[in-house]
Amino acid sequence: MSETTRHPRSLPPMEVQGYGQDTVAVQGGEPRSYPHDALTAPIVQTATYSFRDTAELVHYMEGRAEREEYGRYGNPSVKLVERKLAALEGTEDAAAFSCGMAAITTTILALVKSGSHVVLFNDCYRRTRQFVTQFLSRFGVEYTLIPPGDLQALRDAIRPETRLVISEVPTNPYQNIVDLEKLAEICQAHKVKTLIDSTFATPINMQPAAHGMDLIVHSATKYLAGHNDVLGGLVAGNRGIVSMIRELRDVLGGVCDPHSAYLIQRGMKTLGLRVQRQNDTGLRLARRLEAHPRIKQVWYPGLESHPQYAAAARLMTGFGGVVTVELHGTLEQAGAFIDACKLPRIAPSLGGVESLIEQPALMSYFELSPEQRKAVGISDTLVRIAVGVEDPEDVIQDILQALDAG
Repeated sequence: MSETTRHPRSLPPMEVQGYGQDTVAVQGGEPRSYPHDALTAPIVQTATYSFRDTAELVHYMEGRAEREEYGRYGNPSVKLVERKLAALEGTEDAAAFSCGMAAITTTILALVKSGSHVVLFNDCYRRTRQFVTQFLSRFGVEYTLIPPGDLQALRDAIRPETRLVISEVPTNPYQNIVDLEKLAEICQAHKVKTLIDSTFATPINMQPAAHGMDLIVHSATKYLAGHNDVLGGLVAGNRGIVSMIRELRDVLGGVCDPHSAYLIQRGMKTLGLRVQRQNDTGLRLARRLEAHPRIKQVWYPGLESHPQYAAAARLMTGFGGVVTVELHGTLEQAGAFIDACKLPRIAPSLGGVESLIEQPALMSYFELSPEQRKAVGISDTLVRIAVGVEDPEDVIQDILQALDAG
C-alpha cells in the first residue's frame, strides 16, 4: 500500500486513560498517522464515497469492513471529533451534530415516544424547554417542570412512564448546580435516563459520566470550538444509546459537516489552556464584582456565596468563564454600563476567545414584558459576562471602569 493510500492506525481508547485532560484534548481520539503523513487531521470534504468493485460493496454490506458509504452516515473528520469528546468525557462513544440544539432534540426524540413522560428542571436552556413543552407535547409526550436543583420535587415528579430527566449544569444564567450524584441515585433507582447539558462546565471542569449521568450534551459552538466561528453539537454516552441516537440523526439529517468538525476538533486541542484562563479570569472578576457598590448580586459557582457552592466545589475542578450579575438601577442604566465596556462585545454566546456581554432582558427575553420577565426570573438589570482569554486584569479593569462610568 502506498504512502498516499494507507489507512491511519487509530489509538484504542484505553491508551488515553491515565493522562491528564490537557493531553487527552490534544491526543485523544487521534490516529498515529494520517494519509500523506500529515501531522494534523485532513478535512475529508466529500459527500459520498466510492467502492472499487461490487465485491467490496458486498463485503461492506455484509458488515465485514469498516468504511464510509455516504456523508450523512459518517465522515472521518466527524468521527475524529466524536472520538475526541468521548475520550475527554470518559464515555464509550459520542455523536456529532450540526448544532447543539440538533444534538439535544435528536437525543430526546431517540429516547421518548407517545405516552412517555419527561422531567425538566425549569432552569434548563430555554430552547430545550420550548422543545419539550411546546413540540413534544403535540405528540403525546408529557412533561413536568420542577424548581432548580430540587431533588425532592424530582422524586415526586417521577412516574412509571418517566423516561428521561433533563438538566443543565451549570445553568444559564444563574449557574445553579444540581447534585449529580444524588440525581443519579434517584434516577437509577427508577430506571430513568439522565441527560445533562454540560456546555458551561466543559469536560475540563467536570465529567458528568463519572458522577453517574447517562448522556452528556455540548453546544460545541461554545467552549469546545472556542473561537466563535462554527456551529456544532455533541452528545456522549455509552455505545448502545449513542448508536441509537446516531441512527436517528442519520434519518433526521442534523449531521455535522466535515469542515465544521475540523474546526471543532482543532479548537478542542487548546480547550484546557483556554478554560484554565477563563476559570481564572471568571473567579477573579466575580470576587471583584461582589465587592462593588453598584452590584446587587453575583452568581458564580466558585463564590462561597453561591447557593450550591458546596456541590460545585465537590463536582467541579474549575468554575468556568461566565459571571452573571444584577445591578442596582434600571434597564437603561444596565444598558449604559454595557455600552461603556470597551473589551467585551455585545453578543449572545460564550466560551470563545473574545469576551462577550449581554443583557438578557434585551437579548433573549426582549419579547416579554417586564412583569413576564420577572415571573421567569429575569430582572431588567441582569447582565451576563462571558470572559475570553484576554489578559485577566485588562478584562477586570475594563468592566470596573464601565461600572464607574455607566
